Amino acid sequence: MEFSTLVDALEQRARYQPDKKAYTFLKDGDVEADTLYYQELERLARAIASKLQSFNASSQRALLVYSPGLEFISAFFGCLYAGVVAVPVYPPRGNQSISRLLGIATDAEATFALTNTFVLANSQRWLGENPDLAKLKWLTTDKIDINLADSWQKPIVNRDTLALLQYTSGSTGTPKGVMVSHGNLLSNCADLDLGWNHNINSTIVTWLPTFHDMGLIYGVIEPLYKGFSCYMMSPVSFLHKPVRWLQAISIYKATHSGAPNFAYDLCVRKITSEQKTSLDLSSWQMALNGAEPVRADVLQRFAQTFKPCGFDLTAFCPGYGLAEATLKVAAVRQQDMPVFLQVDTDALLRNRIVEAKANQQNVQTLVGCGRSEIDTKILIVDPESLRECREEQVGEIWVSGSTVAQGYWRNPEKTQQTFQATLFGSTDKQFLRTGDLGFIKNGELFITGRLKDIIIIQGRNHYPQDIELTVENSHQALRCGCGAAFAVEFKSSEKLVVVQEVERSYLRRLDINEVVGNIRQAVAVEHDIRVHSIVLIKTATIPKTSSGKIARQACRQKLLNNTLDVLTPDTFHKLTAVL
Repeated sequence: MEFSTLVDALEQRARYQPDKKAYTFLKDGDVEADTLYYQELERLARAIASKLQSFNASSQRALLVYSPGLEFISAFFGCLYAGVVAVPVYPPRGNQSISRLLGIATDAEATFALTNTFVLANSQRWLGENPDLAKLKWLTTDKIDINLADSWQKPIVNRDTLALLQYTSGSTGTPKGVMVSHGNLLSNCADLDLGWNHNINSTIVTWLPTFHDMGLIYGVIEPLYKGFSCYMMSPVSFLHKPVRWLQAISIYKATHSGAPNFAYDLCVRKITSEQKTSLDLSSWQMALNGAEPVRADVLQRFAQTFKPCGFDLTAFCPGYGLAEATLKVAAVRQQDMPVFLQVDTDALLRNRIVEAKANQQNVQTLVGCGRSEIDTKILIVDPESLRECREEQVGEIWVSGSTVAQGYWRNPEKTQQTFQATLFGSTDKQFLRTGDLGFIKNGELFITGRLKDIIIIQGRNHYPQDIELTVENSHQALRCGCGAAFAVEFKSSEKLVVVQEVERSYLRRLDINEVVGNIRQAVAVEHDIRVHSIVLIKTATIPKTSSGKIARQACRQKLLNNTLDVLTPDTFHKLTAVL
């Protein structure tokens, strides 16, 4: 089927596949608690849209404030059916700060907030404390009369119409609203489909949050685009018991599923031998790994660990994308084997790509992130000279094409800086500056790090993720994927600081001197650099983005502001005294 908008897509699915099971929510990861069929979803969308139309809401912004579940999906399409710009967010939990939610509502100039009665009832405290949120028009979509669907008026929308504001996760700065059109979403879905061979009999299992681009576009929109079924669970269900994800894949014979790099590592570490005996992963044809960067050792360990369960390494499809490009920029095709490239580490730190020789020491393995299947053009550019790099040179990744979003919401300065870049001496073609570093080899895109996160000490470049991996492997008391390495200025020179979480089970019996000693020795041996300061912090307190990535710049700022939740105040005071 060909679609001009997402409204057109849902209308056609409801017309031609009315009784097709579209989405199923798994409570606690294993109980079918709610199901939506295409005809049912379309009628819900019409009813919600009709309610919004009664307030003349067209072109206005509506926050979507939902806990995990299917009500988010009907509200999202309800916005599209009303010509309202959807703004996916997540309700604060417990004592969490609502500053992000408030910041998004303010930046988006939201008029409406869509939610359900449960979330609204549990939001009264922070609504009472924040009049700017309370003044929004709050609509509980589970109480909207379904018969309102009969009075729905189809809005005038086209491929260029703004569909949603996707707020960036803020790993290197203040979150900004990316303007994503219907055309952007349809182009990205086409790219995903061509690379991963979906068909009407495909099945996807996802636990990714729907307020994040990967969870929304690959977990919600792509199944609609191709007309196949999706089974969803809460991210918390997966995090509390990782085997639930793989059990759902086994039970529903899922063909496609994806997650960030840390999720595959978590499965290897947490799923027991006994639990593995019940798993059948032979149906899993495409396993997206979309973290930045994808780690070769994690892919290999996962494939080896779950090979007895029917999983094959060829199912892995590493990919690269960002909200500013809607979602996907490049990914490995379903039928292709992941590419593992061994390079000389010293050359990489000098932004050069030199393939490692047999039995060479000081080698790093990089994972290819594939290519685009549509009109996306990818350049590697020197971020200083703005000239295109040679093939063996690392540079900033620049992107153009139909998946590149329209810019940042009402932020013309940032839009010009990021979305309207041109090569030196050229003004005829504009590119998106991703802020990510990488290179292209034999048509395959490789990611090496983020431009803003690069650590430069004594003239040498260091990738923080490499140092963080060394740190977490230096002692069993340190939590995997929960550390940050960055530079701070001390006496007019840059020094390396490491902030690292400790496993909860070690908090009462931690030998701090041993841990610190191990970290210093490991980093010195592996990277030939001295760690100036090490800060050990409590479990689950390191700043992360909404998609679970380490927010290094936010962590650095919390260090400078003395607001990290440190294990030993004495150690922290000594550190901040010298900084």
